[in-house]
Amino acid sequence: MSILDELAAMMPPSSQGGGPSVSWEEHEASWGVPFPSDYRAFIGSYGAGAIEGYLVILEPEPWEAQRIGDGMSPETENARNTWDREPAKDLSVDSPPALITWGVSASADILCWDASGAVPEEWPVLVRNRGSHEWRRYECGMVEFLRRTLQGELDSNPLGDLALWRNQRAKFLSREEEERLFGEGIDPWE
Repeated sequence: MSILDELAAMMPPSSQGGGPSVSWEEHEASWGVPFPSDYRAFIGSYGAGAIEGYLVILEPEPWEAQRIGDGMSPETENARNTWDREPAKDLSVDSPPALITWGVSASADILCWDASGAVPEEWPVLVRNRGSHEWRRYECGMVEFLRRTLQGELDSNPLGDLALWRNQRAKFLSREEEERLFGEGIDPWE
């Protein structure tokens, strides 16, 4: 069973499945790096959306996208600016990481890859916990990080809220499904 299958057993994709088709070549050309295969598989199965109404998995977009709002580009700028102001004190790094943000939480945590390495499948996850003002590094990919968080397999809860920690029955909604439900007057997180 793949890690994505393990994650899907705890957190099934929305009933509508993945999001719109993604032009990975366009996005990767604009960022100058390919995206990790686990993220690509996640977006293909789930689409961009939210977990428990708490953690937003960002949609891939070109780097040249307008850097306002809450997309991958502006959140990456936010992460890089945060690192510049408050670099990780307890992580041994020779130079600032090449951060790319893939998720943000309702408690203002930032979830990124350290895209400094040449092999995207080996990019670790860096999490900036807003409450503790600490950066933590996890030697795994995005899907494995989500699975470990839902299973409670990390040393401690990496996020500023317990919404996902040890939540083996987490609910995921694609952005489209969440918007549709809200448009019908239904709060999907109640």
